[in-house]
Amino acid sequence: MIDPFGRKISYLRVSVTDRCDFRCVYCMAEDMTFLPKAEVLSLEELDRLCSAFVRLGVRKLRLTGGEPLVRRNIMSLVRNLGRHLGTGALDELTLTTNGSQLAKYAGELRAAGVKRVNVSIDTLDAAKFTAITRWGKLEQVLDGVFAAKAAGLQVKINAVALKGVNDDEFDRMLAWCGEHGFEMTIIEVMPMGDIGPQRVDQYLPLSLVRADLAKRWTLEDTDYQTGGPARYVTVRETGRRLGFITPLTHNFCESCNRVRLTCTGTLFMCLGQEDAADLRAPLRASIDDALLDGAIGEAIARKPKGHDFIIDRRHQTPAVARHMSVTGG
Repeated sequence: MIDPFGRKISYLRVSVTDRCDFRCVYCMAEDMTFLPKAEVLSLEELDRLCSAFVRLGVRKLRLTGGEPLVRRNIMSLVRNLGRHLGTGALDELTLTTNGSQLAKYAGELRAAGVKRVNVSIDTLDAAKFTAITRWGKLEQVLDGVFAAKAAGLQVKINAVALKGVNDDEFDRMLAWCGEHGFEMTIIEVMPMGDIGPQRVDQYLPLSLVRADLAKRWTLEDTDYQTGGPARYVTVRETGRRLGFITPLTHNFCESCNRVRLTCTGTLFMCLGQEDAADLRAPLRASIDDALLDGAIGEAIARKPKGHDFIIDRRHQTPAVARHMSVTGG
């Protein structure tokens, strides 16, 4: 699959549910309205959709949410998708999670062929963690992280940079990740969803974060890539990689190789644009995949060059109205 700008689309992110057991302040409103279950694709339909993308050239699948592990019987989908690893049609099946359910599922994930998980942890301070997630407990998440490590999963910690909240913790988190053999990625907050006026106050450019870290750590540039938007350095003192995802200060659109599928079968060709394609209708219209393949091809042909994210005092409204949890980041 090649988009209008010559980029090969080889990475599909799949939001298997819009539901979550946390309410992170940069991702969701506290009082969220979730999709009716009737609008959500069955796990069998998600398998068929993902398998169509694999057949058309996707080499990497990432399951996201909401929180993917709160979806009932989610491991049946993971195991079914794992068959594409066995045939060689898929290079990687991975997961982004808040970690709350990892202690329960880490072993099953590894057995199904998942080798790597991203866990969202914005702070190692228990009180701050609960304030950021509203409902989360840090101890439960850390239990999940270490269960994943014990199961043989590679762990990457994702931290959203929040000015005045966790900007004094990145040294501690970097040292903690180095101690336990985890990699880390720091992410700029994105203007998605109406979560109130704090959006501008939360925004912290990662150029400032990197410059500050470089005063105490030796950050060596590397050309390492995972297929995602992060740009990595190696931290000489720990030997671990540190990634920066910068949709605002330095967007990653020129090398974008990904599209995002929601749990309703809506395909977003760009995280930061509203244009989308309905794949649920052709999926349900026929047991033959010809209509579905055609709809996917038409959607890829509309993939835009990039997003238009802006955060400043003149742009108080979100660039994209849907919450981050809808498309899974």
